[in-house]
Amino acid sequence: MPLRVELKPFERIIIGQSVITNSDSRTAFLIDGDAPILREKDILTSETANTPAKRIYLCVQMMYLENDIPAYQDLYLGFIKELIEAVPSFRDQIEVASNLILSGNLYKALKELRTLIRREEELLR
Repeated sequence: MPLRVELKPFERIIIGQSVITNSDSRTAFLIDGDAPILREKDILTSETANTPAKRIYLCVQMMYLENDIPAYQDLYLGFIKELIEAVPSFRDQIEVASNLILSGNLYKALKELRTLIRREEELLR
């Protein structure tokens, strides 16, 4: 079943290894295939990954976009160790995300980590 995506003017989306920028009008299209897809609002960069939870998200984002879990595994383990030492109550949510990664559900792991980022933001306030 194809994914229907609607982009706002000048919104960007990553499909596979390509960044697509919308023109000056709202656009809708269907995507059919297995390429990784991330909307601009869900993309973190190395500059915006400035907290432990965001660094974990960026790491999993790279696993997802590059379809290469082993390349980022050691980095991921270091980041989760750092976060769990700082906030032990995040352990359960990290375990959920890790199990999703192990089962190959990287997009679902990213969704789980977005909720973890929101929890982290609440703690930092």
